[in-house]
This record gives sequence, structure tokens and C-alpha cells, in this order.
Amino acid sequence: DAVFLTFTIAPEADTLNSLLSSLQVATTSESSSASGAHSQENGGTEEEEPLPQGWELKFDQNGRRYYVDHNSRTTSWSRPKPLPAGWEQRLDPRGRPYYVDHNTRTTTWQRPTTQNVAEFQSWRRQLSDNQEANRQNLENRYANSDAEPSSGFTGTGSSNSEEPLPSGWEKRVMDNGRVYYVNHETRTTQWEDPRVQIKKASNLPLPPGWEERYTGDGTKYFVDHNTRSTTFQDPRVAISATSSGIHYERSYRWKFGQFRHLCSRASLPTGHIKISVSRSSVFEDSFNQILNIPPQDLKRRLFISFKGEEGLDYGGLAREWFFLLSHEMLNPMYCLFEYASKNNYSLQINPASPINPHHLTYFKFVGRIIALALFHNKYIDKGFTLPFYKRILDKPLTMLDLKSIDEDFYNSLKWVKENDLEECGLELYFAHEFEVLGKVEIHELKPGGEDILVTEENKEEYVNLMVSWRFTRGVEEQFKSFLEGFNEIVPIQWLQYFDERELELILVGIQDFDINDWQEHTIYRNYRRSDKQIQWFWQFVRDISDEQRSRLLQFVTGTCRLPIGGFCELMGSNGAQKFCIERVGKENWLPRSHTCFNRLDLPPYRSYEQLKEKLLFAIEETEGFGQE
Repeated sequence: DAVFLTFTIAPEADTLNSLLSSLQVATTSESSSASGAHSQENGGTEEEEPLPQGWELKFDQNGRRYYVDHNSRTTSWSRPKPLPAGWEQRLDPRGRPYYVDHNTRTTTWQRPTTQNVAEFQSWRRQLSDNQEANRQNLENRYANSDAEPSSGFTGTGSSNSEEPLPSGWEKRVMDNGRVYYVNHETRTTQWEDPRVQIKKASNLPLPPGWEERYTGDGTKYFVDHNTRSTTFQDPRVAISATSSGIHYERSYRWKFGQFRHLCSRASLPTGHIKISVSRSSVFEDSFNQILNIPPQDLKRRLFISFKGEEGLDYGGLAREWFFLLSHEMLNPMYCLFEYASKNNYSLQINPASPINPHHLTYFKFVGRIIALALFHNKYIDKGFTLPFYKRILDKPLTMLDLKSIDEDFYNSLKWVKENDLEECGLELYFAHEFEVLGKVEIHELKPGGEDILVTEENKEEYVNLMVSWRFTRGVEEQFKSFLEGFNEIVPIQWLQYFDERELELILVGIQDFDINDWQEHTIYRNYRRSDKQIQWFWQFVRDISDEQRSRLLQFVTGTCRLPIGGFCELMGSNGAQKFCIERVGKENWLPRSHTCFNRLDLPPYRSYEQLKEKLLFAIEETEGFGQE
């Protein structure tokens, strides 16, 4: 039999404390020796840099060293390194530490180190190189539109015996031999020869209520007594257009022409406004000058110069200035704007912008710049969300508009709308919590909303109020200041005929598409590359104009803009998501799109003409049609 003996040892307290102290000293010595040996092996020194201010080194009961940050009352196993030059640690009203970079005037929650700052600067240099490449592409893109007529663009047809094309028009030929015409004044294209349109128009009477007149310098214009408006566009040209023309294209061209006419009439013909900026501080320099110039004077010709550089601005420097300035002022690091979501790189106002005490003045400045870009027919580097454009145009926002900027919020409201709250036992009130900069506030959707229960009878009102509040939460004052600066240059009434997608195209411009890159980075589901529907699709992409390609990309991905890396860097809801074409439905169905997944549902059409008709209808004649 086994016998188990139990002993109880009760040493004196002094003896026990002495024993524990000896063990801790020995462990600490071994740890220090090991650390020193490791440092020597790696070529380091035994002397370590002093700890940053407010930090303290301590040891736990096992002798392991850890570090206490008395500034934020936190601990860490890793030894903290001093902040890089020009950085400062501060605390927000809730006592949370954040870091200020006085070099770039930005803030971050993450503690910077010399290594990650160096990596960020390397990324900025690489980004700057990419921007320079994009700038060169932008210069090349509009070189023809700014150049004087030359041998490459004479405004004539393919032979000297043909009648000359109208001023500003050019004849071009596609890869398949099909001829089309480019209007460089409105930056639009069409299939029909403008000379034919003019001949047809000359044989038609003016529409009822219209009159033909001439300006003092002999320029022909037309007066519409029905609407008490004038235009340089001959109304008979639109009437005489053949049925082969796309209605949307004519309509958009007319709208754009009317808008340019309004800007031309409002511009001041004499003098110019000189703006001198440094490339390294284009945001600050432009901010200080633009807000000190009367809005009316900004309607003169802009003359941009970069400090330390010689050059005359005949339009190229102004385009570059808008490109560089918009890239800087819309940078989310300034906390004025933020990306709509993790997979949507369009911009919206950041509710946390009050961290900058002068943020409303900056929003007024941004409003002026955006309006100036429209007024002077220039493009900006980044685009906003479609709901933001709808707010500029004062168009009603719907629940579907939420999906592109906050899908979780959209799904929650959709669930509320489609389910019986009483059966689910869910209690909702006409109030909602909102946190910004660490401060939680309760917003009542209607007076006394905290005490009003949402029922089946009033949940439609609740959903509508929540949609309205979601688009304006924390950004009412910022958007008001933006519109204040915008209206000083371009009255909102001038844009009343445009929709939000057209406004985005005017402001951001039409993307130059590399169709080969597009085709190379497209994946297929239930289709093969050799299928006739896929071959027809790419033939369709090559046949349509750049404007329509922008519409197609916008229809499928939600935006007409591409990442810097092109189609291979398209983003979806789960990260990188290539353009996808999936076989879905029957031949009499219209195409559908899933913007979260960059996917086009393309039915198995029987002919190229049918595919072309259905796709054009989806991207041109509908608003939000077939999008999920």
C-alpha cells in the first residue's frame, strides 16, 4: 500500500520576502544580460535611448519588463521610442492621446515612429510620382482642345474637296472604320455629320416662339420667347437630328451648352486675376488668396503662376492648379472630407471636421474652388458621392442613396421597413444616438421623439426621417458654408437641368479608358471569353463614346472614376474586386448591375443589335435602374 505524507511549511514573513527578492534580482539580471547579449549580437549598444516624457520602466512579478505611459494610463511590452521631429502628443476631451504632426499640419490616433514616418514619406513620394504621370496624361488629353488648328486638326473632312466642318469640329475614324465627329467646344461626340444637321436645319422654320438675332460682332444667337432665354445652339439642329442619334447625348449636349453660355455671359471680359502659389504649399497659398478676392473678380480669366518657375498661363497652368489644389484640399488627412466607405473612394463631408476651429471657412473656400472649376470649365482630381451631388442640386434623397455610403445603415432601415416591429418585439423611438469626436449626442427626429414609439402605422415616417438625418448628421453647418462659397461663383439655378451623374461628369471629367486593360482585368461567370455575347460586349465598349463608357462604368461600379492603378485595382465590398460579367436571365431582360461587387448581369442576347439596344437603355435612359 502507498502512503502519502503531507507537510506544511510555514516560513517566517521576513524569510519569504528575502527569498522572493533574491529570485527577482536574479531573473532581472538574467533578462538584462540576455538583452545586452542580444543587443551586442546585432551590433547594438548596451545603452538604450531615454524613454519619452511621461513613460516609466517597471517589472512584473516574473521579472519581465514593461512600460507605463502615464499620459494615457496604458501599458506596453514594447519599449516606446521618442516621437519623430516635429510631432507632439496631445489629449482629446475624453483623455485619449492623439498625435499632431506640425510638419504637415495633420493628426492621427496611431503613435508615429521614425520607421513608419519614413515609410509614409516614401509612399507620398511614390504618390507624387504617380500624380505627375497623371498630370502629364491630363496635359496630353486636352492638348488638342487648347491648341490652334493645325495639320492634325483642321476642321475639315477627309479630303480637300469636302465642305469644311463647322469651327471646333473634327472628323475621326474608329478601329472598325466607322466615322464619328468630335465637338471640341462641348467635348462631345456623335455619329451624324454636323454639316448634314446644319443643312437640314436651314430648310426648317424656327420652332414657335423662337427668333434669330445677331450680336454686335455678328455672332448668331437665338431667342426663346417662351422661356425668355437665349442660346447660341440652333434649336432646329436638335429637331433635325436623325433617329439614330441617342436622345440622352443630344439632351446632355444641350444642357452643357446652355450652362457654358451662362458662364460666358457672366464672365468679365477685361483683365485677369493673378494667383501665385508654391507647389509645396498650394493649399495654404490658394486659401489665403482666393478668400481675399471679391467673388465677382474671380469670374475674370485666371492667370496662375508657380513660385520659382517661369511660364505663361494659357490654360495649362490653370488646369494643373485645379488638379493639384483639389488633390490637397480634398485629402482626408485634413479631416474636412472622408471616404464614403471602405470600398467607395468617393468623398463626403467629415462630421469630425470641427476639430479644426476654422473648418467652416475652409468649406466656404472649397465651395468657391468647386464652383470656379465649373465656371472656368476645368476638372478636379477627386469626385464626391452621388448623394453629395444631389444635395448640391437640391434634389430629394432616397433610402436607396444610402446604400453606396453606409450599407449597414441601409440594411437596417430596409429590415425595419419590411418586418413587423410589434411581432419582433423591437422597441424603436424617434431618436438616435450619434458620436463625433468622443461626444455622444441624442438627436430627436421630431419634437419629443425620445418618447414617441415607432409602430407599424408611423414607421414609414420614421424611415424617411432617418434617411434625411443620416445624410445631414453632423454636417449641416459645413454644407451650408460650402454652398455659400459655391453660390458666390455659380448660382445653383444654373445647374437645375442636370442630374447628379451629369454633374459628376462635368466636374470630374470623362475618364480616358484603356480598353485593353479593362478587358484584361475582367472576369466571367457562366460565360467564356470566346462566347459571342462577350465578343459583342467588347465590340460595344469599343464602339461607344468616352462619355458612354463613363456611364457604363458608373452603372456597374457606382463611379466613373478609376483607381490610380487602373482596372486591376477596382475595389468592391470585400477589397479588390475585378470587373465581372455574369450570365443571368433571359434574352428579353434588361442588364442589371451590382455596384458592391462590380458585377454586370448580362442576359444571353441573340444579336449584337439587341445587346447594344438593351445596354444603351440601361446606362442612358434610366436612373438607378437595375442597380443593387
